[in-house]
Amino acid sequence: MRLKGKKIGLFVGPGFEDLEFWVTLMRCREEGADVIVIGEEAGATYPSKSGGLNGTADVAAKNMTSDDFDAVVVPGGWCPDKIRRNPAVTTIVRQTYEAGKIVGSICHAGSVLISAGIVKGHRATGSTGIKDDLENAGATWVDVPALRDGNIVWGRVVPDVPDFCRELVKAVAGD
Repeated sequence: MRLKGKKIGLFVGPGFEDLEFWVTLMRCREEGADVIVIGEEAGATYPSKSGGLNGTADVAAKNMTSDDFDAVVVPGGWCPDKIRRNPAVTTIVRQTYEAGKIVGSICHAGSVLISAGIVKGHRATGSTGIKDDLENAGATWVDVPALRDGNIVWGRVVPDVPDFCRELVKAVAGD
C-alpha cells in the first residue's frame, strides 16, 4: 500500500480513454490512494471513447484546488481536448505542477498540460497525434512507453498503461 494517505485527482470528461482512466484509477486505489474523480460538474456522468464504461465525477473542477491533492492525472482519449478549455482544470494542473506535486499525463492528455503552460523544457511522450503540439510548446519528444521528468509522469498510449502506472505510483510514493 505504497500510496496510503495520498489523495489523487483523476480528471474525466466526454470521450475519455477507458483503459487509461479505469486502470489508473484501480491501480492507484490498489496501492491505497484515495482517488477523487474530477469533472465539469459533481455527479456528472461522461461516456468513454469506446462507449464502454461511463465515468462519473465525484467533484467539480471549479470547487477544487491543487491543495486538495497530492497528485493529479489526466487520461487520454478525446477528453483532453474538451477539458483543456475549462480554466478550472488548467489552473488545478498548473498549480499542482508549480507546487512540486506529481502531474500524470497519458496519450492525448499532454494537450491539457500544454494549455496549462507547463511542458516547456521537459522531455515528454504521448500519442504521436500531439507530438508536434508538445514540441511547439517547448517539450522534447521521446518515443518511450513512459517516463518521469521532474514532477511530470508521461505515458505514451493504451498498451503502455502498465508502464505509466508503475512510473506514476513510484512518483507519488516519492521513490
